[in-house]
Amino acid sequence: MSFELAAAQTAVRKVVHVIDDDEALRESLAFLLRTAQIEVKSYASAKAFLDALPDATLACIITDVRMPDVSGIDLLRRLKELKIAVPVIVITGHGDVALAVEAMKIGAADFFEKPFDDRLLLASVHAALQQQEGWTKRYAERAEIESRIAALSPREREVLAGLVEGRANKQIAFDLGISPRTVEIYRANLMNKMQADSLSDLVRMALIIEILGSD
Repeated sequence: MSFELAAAQTAVRKVVHVIDDDEALRESLAFLLRTAQIEVKSYASAKAFLDALPDATLACIITDVRMPDVSGIDLLRRLKELKIAVPVIVITGHGDVALAVEAMKIGAADFFEKPFDDRLLLASVHAALQQQEGWTKRYAERAEIESRIAALSPREREVLAGLVEGRANKQIAFDLGISPRTVEIYRANLMNKMQADSLSDLVRMALIIEILGSD
């Protein structure tokens, strides 16, 4: 099971993971977030965080860009490799703007230079948490659609592909070597199995998971 689907099956929790080898800054950030009623988990290194990933409830990450062994940049690349969609806020030292820009290119949601404004950081965290909640809902929807498609027969999937491409029943019948009436039966079965209220709803669900490019 991918981390994305695992996240989709878990209720959204406002958990922020703070990663910094500077203990004082780590504790300061944790205190700031807890005063805002946000659950916090802290790690002294990116490696410690990565080791905890299978059991971590992801909502937002705050990480220093400069750390020994696995840097903030390395962490962003690793998350991308694992296809883990989570907002990452990067903390940089004075003069590390180039690293911050690189982090943004890789996928960081925001960055702050030390010393940073607590209010602005909290605002960024709240925005990241809202963003993550939206992602989780989309993953949950995609997971549900995938489970419905898994229940389709090979022929039903072929008819669905034809409908998504905008082909009429007669054209789908000709392409598949079956009668238009048979296509209508498959189409009715599709609507029922996919729990679609209309053809547009069926097409929307198919496009969400990019069924035509997934085989």
